[in-house]
Amino acid sequence: MKDGSIIKVSGPLILAKGLKGTKIYDLVYVGNAKLFGEVVEIRGSIYSIQVYEETEGTQPGELVYSTNEPFMAELGPGLIGSIFDGIQRPLPALRRESGDFMLKGSKLSPLDREKKYDFCPLVKIDDKVIPGDILGTVKESNLISHKIMVPFGINGTVVEISAVEATIDTTIVKIDSGTEVFSISMCQKWPIRQPRRVSKKMRPQEPLVTGQRVIDMFFPVVKGGTACVPGPFGSGKTVVQHQLAKWSDADIIVYIGCGERGNEMADVLLELPELKDPKSGESLMERTILIANTSNMPVAAREASISTGITIAEYYRDMGYSVAVMADSTSRWAEAMREMSGRLQEMPGDEGFPSYLGSRLAAFYERSGNVICIGSDKRKGSISIIGAVSPPGGDLSEPVTQETLRVVKVFWGLDDKLAYQRHFPAINWITSYSLYHDIVDEYAAINVSPNWKEIRRKAMELLKREADLEELIRFVGVDTLSDNDRLIMEVSRMIREDFLRQNAFDSIDTYTSLEKEHLILDLIIYYFHKANEALKSNVELGRIFQIPSRENIARSELIPEDRLFQFPDIKIEIKNEINELIS
Repeated sequence: MKDGSIIKVSGPLILAKGLKGTKIYDLVYVGNAKLFGEVVEIRGSIYSIQVYEETEGTQPGELVYSTNEPFMAELGPGLIGSIFDGIQRPLPALRRESGDFMLKGSKLSPLDREKKYDFCPLVKIDDKVIPGDILGTVKESNLISHKIMVPFGINGTVVEISAVEATIDTTIVKIDSGTEVFSISMCQKWPIRQPRRVSKKMRPQEPLVTGQRVIDMFFPVVKGGTACVPGPFGSGKTVVQHQLAKWSDADIIVYIGCGERGNEMADVLLELPELKDPKSGESLMERTILIANTSNMPVAAREASISTGITIAEYYRDMGYSVAVMADSTSRWAEAMREMSGRLQEMPGDEGFPSYLGSRLAAFYERSGNVICIGSDKRKGSISIIGAVSPPGGDLSEPVTQETLRVVKVFWGLDDKLAYQRHFPAINWITSYSLYHDIVDEYAAINVSPNWKEIRRKAMELLKREADLEELIRFVGVDTLSDNDRLIMEVSRMIREDFLRQNAFDSIDTYTSLEKEHLILDLIIYYFHKANEALKSNVELGRIFQIPSRENIARSELIPEDRLFQFPDIKIEIKNEINELIS
């Protein structure tokens, strides 16, 4: 290490000199406590260091130690089920070592160096391998098989294999490149600010099924897609992200708590181990990685937490998995950038945010995608990113929201009025949008029902017509509406209350499959068409509203997934009861 010395302390920003040879984004250890820091600016012989821990008590004259390498994420078996802070320190292990409060400069390996894994080789002696090829597997959890890959920059011939119980630092394979023999262990490192390489990016091909009806049917996101969830305080951003973390059908979830309140992260930490994966019945922690960076932690670490989380996600994507990243929230990340930019005396942009805010947000969301991974087998993987945005006062015109909307393709606009009415998820169906409808409609037509697109369009048409009629009702009253318009109002209410609203605390209603979503909405639209037939036959509207099968429609969301055969029976009841009114 080459050492320098501190010349000025300004909160999380340290000025140092004497670090000749150190580059931008190199990792350094600051002061007597050896705090984690990154070089973020170099002006002549003065180095500006962003420190990821509390700098109180650090004084000019203390030494700064340079590692001469960038801040790296440690990647290997043991990540699944772990809880890290923003700079990848394992929080449970730190708690065992120092209690409930971390000591400044605490350092522990992110991965357990003592734990042994059964390595199952998939290559043989004399096999030719290239970067990204799978050398073997390790059972990391009950749901995830960890694939040990050839690191980037290494190719050659396998000359030695150790199929034994080994720690992550044990040499398991040796590769002869012709000029050098490389010893490969289960652990890799990768710079968090550098995207991992892929062979090719492809068009997304299938939806990310979240189990939330308003999302999957009306505003879907795809595997490899991007979405943002902006909304004012109390509108349910965190609830939506928790639901997606619990129930989305991605293979692996990386949940990044970026500057959120500690009690919200505590809810995640307490709930996830007790929740069961809907497909396997195992605990959700068997496929989840948590990065807990709360609002009372140092501000600068928020920026690192986002980069650390997406790097871990890319690592599992390269194994061929579908990964979903939940970032809660990118507004806190932007606030950290604003603070550091101000201390660096950079020219501010809108509302004091740095002028490069848009490019930083774009760089983060562009690390999503559906890709063909590096490696001989051309396996496919994907990263989907869902970012929460917390605009002050719910003002969606503020810079972070607007820059995010320029990049993402799905907008779930949360409405505090819906939240106050106890309508969850509180996603406004008029202002929200998705640019992935073509992909999802194509997928659903083959895998769910050919009329998926038709009933979705009809339902959205009714909801938009209801919004127009509500404007009219404010002026002239509901009694002036025609029977057709009153029917539209009633069916739209059914769509809102029986389909769009979902109870996250009900064991059945909290998650809905695509097939069940289609069946529920199809029932409502079928009732609308049959009611229209009855109106044309001069049946009184009140009698149409009072048919007994209406109760079954309202309760259809509570039909278990293994009893979907009940839906055709309800449809027959609607048909018979309406026909009876007509006759």
